[in-house]
Amino acid sequence: METQNVSRVTEFVLLGFSQTQDFQKLLFLVFLSVYIITVVGNILIMVTVTFDPLNMPMYFLLRNLAVIDLCYSTVTCPKMLVDFVREPKNSYQGCMAQIVFFHLLGGGTVFSLSVMAYDRYTAISRPLHYVTIMNTRLCVGLVVAAWLGGFVHSIVQLVLMLPLPFCGPNVLDNFYCDVPQVLRLACIDTSLLELLMISNSGMLVLLWFLLLLISYTVILVLLRSHSGQARRKAASTCTTHIIVVSMIFIPCIYIYSRPFTPFPMDKAVSISYTVMTPMLNPMIYTLRNQEMQAAMKRLGRHLVTLRRE
Repeated sequence: METQNVSRVTEFVLLGFSQTQDFQKLLFLVFLSVYIITVVGNILIMVTVTFDPLNMPMYFLLRNLAVIDLCYSTVTCPKMLVDFVREPKNSYQGCMAQIVFFHLLGGGTVFSLSVMAYDRYTAISRPLHYVTIMNTRLCVGLVVAAWLGGFVHSIVQLVLMLPLPFCGPNVLDNFYCDVPQVLRLACIDTSLLELLMISNSGMLVLLWFLLLLISYTVILVLLRSHSGQARRKAASTCTTHIIVVSMIFIPCIYIYSRPFTPFPMDKAVSISYTVMTPMLNPMIYTLRNQEMQAAMKRLGRHLVTLRRE
């Protein structure tokens, strides 16, 4: 009977950010505002690219990133907002599902940014053949490959997590379920499994980040052969990509490329790439891109015209 009582944890309790009621209300308003801005910003990019004649492959890939950002934020934010107003709990099944979708979209983000780097390299190294090389079939294939890469990565996390026994305690010191926190609650020695997780997630993110930095360095070197205006435009686009890549990869490297021992900064770092980055990406891509700004203005004028008619 005693074995049955400790054999399985059915739910996890999330500590969140604060136990103070007033501070919880303030955080609820802050993160609700952030989530609304995230949803509106990413949907605006998706609608603009879909209905405005921005036929360049870069904008097709940008729309895919906006879809991922919107879904990625939705995996954590709505549940976090609900937990501010009620007891923060998550069922075992819900926790595993959150881990799967979190790593599916996180992996999809990593591979999508790699595709966008390849797109920029092709545009700058072979400008005359860019549209021919980055045709619709290739763009769709690369986007599908990015999603498949994220799917495989998430399934690996699930396969490694499901066999673990959880017999208590069941308190997660976080605002969402993720591998480092859940792994620490397992009732067996997880040292080898932790090493596998670091190899799967941490080393992947670290190596991919270094490859992307090398890629953009090569791209910036290639820009020296371009004319002044074209060079400035391409450099601005590449700078935008480097900013976004750094905002996503550096926090992920901090979380996943080291032993899963908790540190005081963990929650703040997690917020930066799970909540803030999906909100900031649309702003960065639109504020630094005159074509996107012009397309949004055209879309706005078109909507105003439709309302008047």
